[in-house]
Amino acid sequence: MADESTRRAVSKIPLLKTHAGPRDRALWPQRLKEEYQALIRSVEQNKEADNDWFRLESNADGTRWTGKCWFIHELLRYEFLLEFDIPVTYPVTAPEVAVPELDGKTAKMYRGGKICLTEHFAPLWSRNAPRFGLAHLMALGLGPWLAVEVPDLISKGLLVHKEQQREAAAE
Repeated sequence: MADESTRRAVSKIPLLKTHAGPRDRALWPQRLKEEYQALIRSVEQNKEADNDWFRLESNADGTRWTGKCWFIHELLRYEFLLEFDIPVTYPVTAPEVAVPELDGKTAKMYRGGKICLTEHFAPLWSRNAPRFGLAHLMALGLGPWLAVEVPDLISKGLLVHKEQQREAAAE
């Protein structure tokens, strides 16, 4: 069961209506339009709540997505590149988000920097497919993963802020 703040945040993200994946040439453009609208709405809501934490863009056909995400910890901003491909079975199957620069630093990650979402997010996605989209993936998948993993990696010394790295190198 999700907590109340999670339910409130998710209820503000528009649900998608078109059940189509990249192989469905006729309906995929409509689904992609809905994805963009939900992502734009999600980013707007995040900015209004002073919680802006990611940027995404796709290739021309909407099957490859790249961007940046960031996490603020003890007033320091940790920024990461992210990437994912839309699976051919989308929207039944959620995309696998990769944060390549964290590859091998945590057990909650697969080879290639793909974050582990199987325990908590995958069941939620499967119950809500095809209404969930990329905005939901970010809000309920990557966001909570970063909130747990980044502070843990910092406390273990596996993740060091860029300014601290520069200071250490200068000494």
